[in-house]
Amino acid sequence: MSATDPVVTKVAGELTEAFADTVPAAGVADVVRAARGDLDGQVVPEAMEEMLHRLARSRLQRWAVAGKPGIGR
Repeated sequence: MSATDPVVTKVAGELTEAFADTVPAAGVADVVRAARGDLDGQVVPEAMEEMLHRLARSRLQRWAVAGKPGIGR
């Protein structure tokens, strides 16, 4: 995974918009990068975007409900 991974950039952009009212943009980016790291080597490349979106969204939903970061598992 590179620092400019286009999948991370795309998913972070989509989720930043979706969670604009509840999670800071920097927090969304952190969650997406952490989720990407967790999925690295676990998911076939063809499925990475969808799985990254699902995992990061789940963590961000927990953050939004709990009011604190949900970066880890």
